[in-house]
Amino acid sequence: MADRICVVTGATSGIGAVTARGLARLGGTVVIVGRDPGKCAQQVERIKREIPGARAEALVADLTSQAEIRQLARSLASRHSRVDLLINNAGAWFLHRRQVSVDGIEMTFALNHLSYFMLTLLLLERLTASLSARVVNVSSIAHAHQALDLEDLQGQKGYDGFRAYGRSKLANLLFTYELARRLRGTGVTVNALHPGDVATNLGSNNGWIRGWLRVKARNAKNLMNGRMVTPEQGAATSIYLASSPDVEGVNGRYFQDCKELRSSQASYDEGTAAILWSISEDLTGVRWRQRYDTWSA
Repeated sequence: MADRICVVTGATSGIGAVTARGLARLGGTVVIVGRDPGKCAQQVERIKREIPGARAEALVADLTSQAEIRQLARSLASRHSRVDLLINNAGAWFLHRRQVSVDGIEMTFALNHLSYFMLTLLLLERLTASLSARVVNVSSIAHAHQALDLEDLQGQKGYDGFRAYGRSKLANLLFTYELARRLRGTGVTVNALHPGDVATNLGSNNGWIRGWLRVKARNAKNLMNGRMVTPEQGAATSIYLASSPDVEGVNGRYFQDCKELRSSQASYDEGTAAILWSISEDLTGVRWRQRYDTWSA
């Protein structure tokens, strides 16, 4: 990872913070992205304190805001001529009630899917400037047994927080596979992963319901049968996909525990992926550029 520019979103705690430290230990220049300036600064300081000679910096952005995602992309482009690695890791559950972002979009969909979509496409020029860039999307096994309601992607007809989360993770996979198809032949690879049922602060924004959620998650058949893993274990697959020569050139795949798996049947539906892509373009104003189509032809 020496001299590689590595961007990690949601990197101020949990598996994102561990991933950033792991990449710094491998020699990468790590760009931490988080919404809290103080926590961003603390993580940069920790990396530099624990890893002599480490190169780390931070950019502050609330990824539920499209304006801040655009500013983040501009800031990255002004600092770096290329991006060698983008790990879309930021995510959250919004379980109490349906909430909307500053752009009027349901929060789970805005953060967990549209931020991945926007930031990746806005950084495509920097990614394709690298000889072998990698995009790593953190999904979840919570996508299993879910199906997108393309007529109600934002839960306006009836909101269930757990279902919204699972569908957003399915959207991550549909986006991963569609982007992998579009970028075939460019040198950029795109893969996704399930980190495990990680003991982090995911869900802490839901207060008392977090404890109830953990019980529900441990009992859900589509999660890991109650096996909780540490942030270090959860970050292992992200670091593997980011750095291992074993996955050089591997594109459009899904991993867990550093091993390739098949995701749900719904995640491979190219028709659904195309419609989701079009809706995502309309909601964000970020559109696929024709020249990338010629590269992937």
